Amino acid sequence: MFTRQLYCSSCAFALVAGIASTPAFAQDNSTTDAAQQQSGPQASGGLAEIVVTATRRATDLQSTPVSVSAVDSTLIAQAAPRDLGDIAAFVPNFSAATIANFNAASFAMRGVGQTSIIVYFEPPVAVLVDDFVVPSVQTQLLDTFDIAQVEVLRGPQGTLFGKNTTGGVVTVRTKRPQMEYVGVDARAEYGDFGQKKVQAALNVPIGDIAAFRLVGGYEKSDGFYKNGACYGPVTGFVDNKFQGRSGCLGGETIGGKDVWQARAKLLVEPSPNFSALFQYEWIRDRSDSVPSVNENYLYTGTNPFVTDLLGLTDPNAQGTDPLKRAAYTGRHDGLLFMDKGQRISVDGFYANLEYDTGIGTVTSVSGYRNQRSRIPNSYAGATAVAADGQYLSFFDATRDDNRKTWQQELRFASDLQGPFNFVAGGFYQRDKIDFCVAQILGFLDLTSGPLPFGNWNDTPYVLCNAQRAKSRAVFLEGTLKLGEKLTISAGGRYTWDDKTWLGRQQTFIPALNGGFDPTITINEALDASVYKYPAGVVSVKGKWREPTYRASISYQATDDIFVFGGYSHGYKGGGFNDQIGGFAAFGTDLDAFRAAARPTDPEKADSFELGFKSQFLDNRLRFNLTGFYVKYKDLQKQLNVPIVVNGQPNQVTLFVNAASADVKGIEAELSATPVEGLTLRGVLGYQDGKYKTYTAENAGYDLASAPLDRAPKWQWTLDGSYALPLGSDYKLTVNGNVAYTGRNLNTQAIDDPLGNTFLNARTLVNGSITLAQADDRYYVRLIGKNLTDKRYRVAVQNVAGLWLNSQYGAPRYFGVELGLSFGDHL
Repeated sequence: MFTRQLYCSSCAFALVAGIASTPAFAQDNSTTDAAQQQSGPQASGGLAEIVVTATRRATDLQSTPVSVSAVDSTLIAQAAPRDLGDIAAFVPNFSAATIANFNAASFAMRGVGQTSIIVYFEPPVAVLVDDFVVPSVQTQLLDTFDIAQVEVLRGPQGTLFGKNTTGGVVTVRTKRPQMEYVGVDARAEYGDFGQKKVQAALNVPIGDIAAFRLVGGYEKSDGFYKNGACYGPVTGFVDNKFQGRSGCLGGETIGGKDVWQARAKLLVEPSPNFSALFQYEWIRDRSDSVPSVNENYLYTGTNPFVTDLLGLTDPNAQGTDPLKRAAYTGRHDGLLFMDKGQRISVDGFYANLEYDTGIGTVTSVSGYRNQRSRIPNSYAGATAVAADGQYLSFFDATRDDNRKTWQQELRFASDLQGPFNFVAGGFYQRDKIDFCVAQILGFLDLTSGPLPFGNWNDTPYVLCNAQRAKSRAVFLEGTLKLGEKLTISAGGRYTWDDKTWLGRQQTFIPALNGGFDPTITINEALDASVYKYPAGVVSVKGKWREPTYRASISYQATDDIFVFGGYSHGYKGGGFNDQIGGFAAFGTDLDAFRAAARPTDPEKADSFELGFKSQFLDNRLRFNLTGFYVKYKDLQKQLNVPIVVNGQPNQVTLFVNAASADVKGIEAELSATPVEGLTLRGVLGYQDGKYKTYTAENAGYDLASAPLDRAPKWQWTLDGSYALPLGSDYKLTVNGNVAYTGRNLNTQAIDDPLGNTFLNARTLVNGSITLAQADDRYYVRLIGKNLTDKRYRVAVQNVAGLWLNSQYGAPRYFGVELGLSFGDHL
């Protein structure tokens, strides 16, 4: 699986969050253990049983007393979603976007979401792959090829699922190798924007006790932005004399993808009681830097942006196509290497062991993941060219990090053949991050004189810090059946979180040793690591000891109606700010710097929910409805605060506990097969969130008057799929869906409510037509995305009076996909 740009956060084709009666195309022919766990038998002409592991044991979705939605491999194969963001449209109150300037996941549930790229920030929605917690949002937009099932649990988690979260958890299970089976699955896609994609999976048995599965793929595209926001020539950096727009960067296409990925899996089952799955994950993402579109015109207040004052933006931008006026300098100098694009490399090693003791199953999950990210960007969405042809970077930067994560979980799920059973275990994670950002602040050459060692436009300003973190937990949850219909469960988890942050104030390269040494040279930002240059480095520690707990009661009222209610208390750990110390704000006062670097407190949530799950008409109709109410305390917020440094305008990013909020809403899911071959699906999410308190120093208005981040009030999706036999050898399937996401706040300004930025409401229409052989060995699929050619933002931010920039989802897309799937059981 690999990262990719989120073309549109609601795109998926005929994705049904329940198993449809219509067969999928290009589905894996294997019936591996994981697949067997995820799909139950299908009633004739009706909806099949959906099996989930939301309680750490296999249960029918319709009798699982938690808010969980599931998408299995059959639906993924039929719908061809491109990443986890596509799936979000088919889960109520789960929305997906990106973080401004990055191909990083901005997942949100029930009023809380990720809007910050702060590398130490723990997201409120966690992503687990085969029970390993993916620690970085930069690699959470997973491709869906070779996935057996995705389960989305809404509400605070932590009792049973890895790291603690306040919003929810997305658990991804990849397809396991199959014993005594030789098979191949492959698909290739070609489409607009130079899209080329090839993926394949090979399954091979090794004797009678083992099997090997190799999965790989490559994706390449040109992108759908044009590099068109360029101004100049600038006759002198200081004089600020522009001679109008010149189109100096040529208007080339930018924002393309270039990603290789592979996953090798070895399954060993020496006895019926024991299995061991070993995996190696490999990702090499060399995609273009994420294009940025300047949209200062969205702000209608009275405080002008610095980019406007310097003439670095187009006053006529409003009303033009934003995809034709992105900005990108492509600079190779100044530690940026932007011409190489983003460089993200992942190597992961994982082991999942299971042993059936006769009275229960012991499960061990071990993993090590090494991620190296180099992510340059022209943040402001505007640039210029000097009179001598040199690029002027208003604000170019690269955020680089090396991250190593170790995880071990050990749990026991009992099978006591009686009314009482339990799940118990322990969890350990160790995370080490080394982070540096190098910035080119060329705009300061337009407002002030050069530095002692050159122009601002030529001189990187480097901010580095690091974190070492450990999380340990023990957990226990018990379930008691009181008769045939009534069940109660309760559980708790106790977590020990310890973090140590090492940081140095932002500095120029000659000052890395604490003095001034012009002979110091570095080749990339991380060469300035706090470990390599300890001068001026401070250390700050954070420790938290927190319980989380939950309880539920459920009642099987009839064979077709299941009622449940529950309460859960969750939290996510405190964290540090990777931007503290920017612009050397504390001078030589290291004590003040150390005090300012203190971490936030944990974010906490108390959630109440009540719902029912039902199925009627011989399982041709399934309807689930949940109501919820969540109280959040000490919400962790990122604030971009305008500051003045040495008489020059700038900004500082603060990371604070600033707010409490209440969120209430409903979540509804409907699936139906009214006639043979036709599957209908409806999803509805409603949430109403309000801040109770929201305070921050130097706020220019009542911050609590703003809506919650990433919390659209309404989301809905209507989906249909119809399969028509063409004689005895072929079949034709037509898929289509309409998905709506309401307007929602993306970033909040601290000084002026008119500076708040929003993702606009959008309704996306998608479809596909598939012609396949009756046995699904071969197929061809025509794909259409965003058929109405909607322009919609997937990220937008206001950077403290300096600029306002956005990223957009893809315009109308057409493509063709060819696939094959065949194999034999030995």
